[in-house]
Amino acid sequence: MAASGMVPTDKSAFVLNRATGDLADGAAKLASDIGSTSVEAVLAAANRAMRRKGASATMGSMNPRPAEWYSFDDGDQQTTDWYPQGLSGSDDSGGIGVPSFLVSWYFKPEAGERGIRLSFVSPRTLKYRHALLVQAKPDGAYGPIDIHAGGIACHGDLLYVADTVRGLRVFDLNNVLDLRTVQNDLGDPQRVGRHAGKLHAFGYRYVIPQTDFWKVAQAGPRFSFVSIDRSGATPRLITGEYRENDPGGWVGRWDLDLAGGQPVDAFVMGHPKIQGATSRGGKWYLSQAANATTNGKLLVYEGQTLRTRPFPIGPEDLAVQDGKLWSVTEFRNKRTIFGVGL
Repeated sequence: MAASGMVPTDKSAFVLNRATGDLADGAAKLASDIGSTSVEAVLAAANRAMRRKGASATMGSMNPRPAEWYSFDDGDQQTTDWYPQGLSGSDDSGGIGVPSFLVSWYFKPEAGERGIRLSFVSPRTLKYRHALLVQAKPDGAYGPIDIHAGGIACHGDLLYVADTVRGLRVFDLNNVLDLRTVQNDLGDPQRVGRHAGKLHAFGYRYVIPQTDFWKVAQAGPRFSFVSIDRSGATPRLITGEYRENDPGGWVGRWDLDLAGGQPVDAFVMGHPKIQGATSRGGKWYLSQAANATTNGKLLVYEGQTLRTRPFPIGPEDLAVQDGKLWSVTEFRNKRTIFGVGL
């Protein structure tokens, strides 16, 4: 059994190799065929509304409750098809011009795969909009990406998305493509890709093609969450592993922009069910889940000193924004973005 706490481990096991392949060519071809737009423009065209302090059952027995949280709309609360997982924001990015959160969702049903999507959320207006993340080929064909997308982090214009067994997929937010620039409707909501001279994205207006890939050099490590630490001289990307009943999950930190692919350091976390992790100012923050009816926990390490803090039901990925620690919750009718003090 792994020791409790942030125990250093061999970082060479987690080396990532850049594997762009033809992804950039495919994304460039798709972008040449479909006009791009900005994150700010997507937020201005947001078509769904969050509710401040809605879905209060998410908080369970948490005391004190978060100072602020926002719940997704009824359709996104009730669906059993889509589940929110990853969270990042404009503070992580440093390049998005307005306050915003980004949330990744994965499609759960086995049949009729619809891949992964990204929500752009405005904490100012509480409006949001979904976009479909896709993989494109050099001929301009494109389709869904069937992964869990358990964590995301945004650095500049680049969005890093956890791919559980492969590493980190990369999307360029300069390539948010608007189907409305080339056609008058959004195509068939049951189809994706090019069909009969039209573009389709399961009814979504925006698609974002993958542009790059950082793949694990040797099989074994699993990538479950992602975050950014901007508290030091060099920003660092953090990613690591969820394990259900095993405290041996790892977490590592890479200097951005991942030059060389080897982490600066790596640790065994010593706790099971870690859904998100980040570091800030010498502290580690670990988001620990329980189940759909039991509150999770926030584990805070300063050196080897552990403090356990209350957390909502179903906490996932972590991000720091506006001086607070934020997370997203995943369970049906308990889907929120919430912030607590660091």
